[in-house]
Order: sequence, then structure tokens, then C-alpha cells
Amino acid sequence: MKPTTALARSATLALPLLLGACSILGAAGDREPGTVYAPAPRIQADPAWPGVDWQLSINPPTAARTVDTFRIAVRPVPGELQVYSGASWARAPSDMVEDVILRTLEDSGRVPGVARRGSGIAPDYRLLLDLRRFEADYTGTGAPVATIELHAKLLHAREQGIAAARTFTITEPASATDVGSVADAYTRALETLGHDVAGWTLDAGSAHARRQGP
Repeated sequence: MKPTTALARSATLALPLLLGACSILGAAGDREPGTVYAPAPRIQADPAWPGVDWQLSINPPTAARTVDTFRIAVRPVPGELQVYSGASWARAPSDMVEDVILRTLEDSGRVPGVARRGSGIAPDYRLLLDLRRFEADYTGTGAPVATIELHAKLLHAREQGIAAARTFTITEPASATDVGSVADAYTRALETLGHDVAGWTLDAGSAHARRQGP
């Protein structure tokens, strides 16, 4: 499946349906049949992760419109962003990123309370996320590389100060150029992202809490 300059929002199960398409600039395009991809990453807790006694809330990631799109973005050359024709994500990239981090921390058993912002818990720390890239990148390679770039800040809720910050750049080569292989690469990239962000959050929060003292 070749990339096209169409860009639109639409709703792994491969599910045929009709998708509306439009250019990055927003012009209307023809309707075309498509396939929806739903990565389902699974992450095991790392035994080295510390257990903590504080609560955490996760803010929904912020992202530019061209990043947080249901269409599967591809960068064939530097400075040019396209999407795969007739293919889309089942969920927006920001939702997939938030979900994999939340589920990894919940399932780890290392933190007694973790939830989305607005869930009602009184968090000791807040995880702020900025999704900068979510695209298949051909730059410098013969095959697409699933690329996710996420900036994370751990905010101490009482002080309203940044306890730690880090940028995560995850790259996972696809095994082939077809969009199904690209979607599989994104599953692996999300698994790595969930693992790395969860571990860093626990480590950084634990170190900050120790510095704060009882």
C-alpha cells in the first residue's frame, strides 16, 4: 500500500469500511475503502522498577493536529509528511500513548494509585505528556521505521514544580513496506514506550520523594 497526501480523521482487527480523506491542508477528497489497525501492546513489569507509596495522575498527551490523526502518517523524505491510502488507526495516537502508559503502571503493581486526570484521586505527582512525532519514517532507510517521540514531565503536585523531565524517542523498523508491517512495528514501539516511560516515572518519582524526606 503506497502513501498518499490524503489526511483525515476516522474511527488488531482489520476491518473494511469507507473512510473520508482530505489533504493536510483540509481540502475534501474522494471516499475510499480502508483498513483500520488497532495495536494491542502488552508490557511486563520490570523487576528492577521500584515500588512507591505515592499516587499519580496522567494528563492526556498534547499533540499537533498533523501528529494526532487517525490516518497513518509516513515521512517519505525529510520535510514531507503523507499518509497511507486506505488505512487508519482505530484510536488517535495520543489515546494509544496515554493508554499504554496508564495500563503499564496499573498492571505493574508498583504504584498504589494511578489514574487519568479528573478521575477523582488526589495525586502526589502528575505526568504531563507532549506527543511530538508518531509517523513511519523512511529517512535514511529502505524500509519504514515506526517513530514515536514523546516529551514527559513529572510534576510534583504540592509544589507545582517539575521533579524530572525527559524526551523519549522510540524507533522500530518495519519488516516490510506494507502498512500491516508498519502497524506491527508500531505495536512493538508502543511496548517499548510504555516500558520506558513507566520505569522512568517510577524511578524519577522515587528519587524525588527521597529528596523531599518524610
